[in-house]
Amino acid sequence: MAKLLYQGHGSIRITAQDGRVIYLDPYAGEGYDKPADIVLVTHEHQDHNKLELITQNEGCKIITNKEALAGGRHNSFSLSGIEIEATEARNLMHNPKACVGFIITLDGVRIYCSGDTSKTKQMSELANREIDYALFCGDGMFNMGLNEAAQCARIVGAKHNVLVHMKPGALFDLMKVQKWDAPNKLIIQPGEEIELVGISRE
Repeated sequence: MAKLLYQGHGSIRITAQDGRVIYLDPYAGEGYDKPADIVLVTHEHQDHNKLELITQNEGCKIITNKEALAGGRHNSFSLSGIEIEATEARNLMHNPKACVGFIITLDGVRIYCSGDTSKTKQMSELANREIDYALFCGDGMFNMGLNEAAQCARIVGAKHNVLVHMKPGALFDLMKVQKWDAPNKLIIQPGEEIELVGISRE
C-alpha cells in the first residue's frame, strides 16, 4: 500500500507500493532519508525547492514548474505506472506562468496537491477526477485563507481533504487546521505517515 508522509509546511513524501519515492516541494521537516525516484517542485520560492535535502536514485526524474509548464501548457508525465499532471496555480503572489499544482496517480490512488494558489477555474473540473486526497494551502497571507480553502475543498470534492502550508515560518498550526471548515477533513501532523487508500476506485 502506498504511503504519504507529511513533513510539514508544503513538503510531503510519497512511497509507492514498489518502493519508489516521490518528494513534493522539499523544504520542511524530516524524512529525507529515502533516496528519491521522482521530485516535484511547484515553484521556485525558497520554501519549496530545497533540492539539496534529497539524495537521488539513478535516473531520478525532477519535474519543476519549468518542465510542468514547458510549451506554455500544463503538461503530464507517465513514469512507469506513476502519472503526474500539472494543474493551474495562481494568485496575486504567484504567477500562473511560473507556478503549478500536481495530480499524482499511483497504486489506484489519486492525490491533488494544490501548490501555492487561490481558487482557480480548473478546480471545478477536478470534481470529475475522483480525487482521493486533496492537499490545500491555507496561510491567508501569501495564498488563500481558511474560508477560501474550504470552498475549494467543496468544489474539488475529494474523499479526504488535508490542510498544509498554513502558517509562514511554521511546520504546522493545529489551532488553524481545527478551525478549517472543510468536508471530509483529515488532520495529518508533521512526521505522521498515513497509508493511502483509493476509495474512489475500490
